[in-house]
Amino acid sequence: MVIDETPECDRAVYYAARRAARTGGGVVMLAVLELADVQSQWLGVADLMRAEATDKAQASLDNFAARSRSISGIEPEQVIREGQVAEEIVKLIEADEDIAILVLATGTGSEGPGPLVSALASGAWAGLAVPITIVPGSLSDSEIDALA
Repeated sequence: MVIDETPECDRAVYYAARRAARTGGGVVMLAVLELADVQSQWLGVADLMRAEATDKAQASLDNFAARSRSISGIEPEQVIREGQVAEEIVKLIEADEDIAILVLATGTGSEGPGPLVSALASGAWAGLAVPITIVPGSLSDSEIDALA
């Protein structure tokens, strides 16, 4: 699953952790650093930008990993990559044959389903080799428990 700053991220984490606990599986959490401006910066500034983004991503991963452990008792694998989110998801799934499902959650706001679900709907991941579960971002823990 992708760890980001969206409010629905917690719903995806909750579902994935519950599903992993019930199926005897694991959880892989991916944070992607999208650093488009880094290439145009001086080397020292670019390194600082990358380090700050990595620290922020690691803090977010640590937070959601603790949430996953409290839900399932499973220690999630944490991965940080740099690039475009959709591309890095595909690369990670292709590189890790143990990944059997991609879990995403929809946004609950008026902006739409969220950037990852929108990318999926546009056909950006047409060749993805695993099933995708889309969790409605408005579901409660008990509703997800009934589904997972």
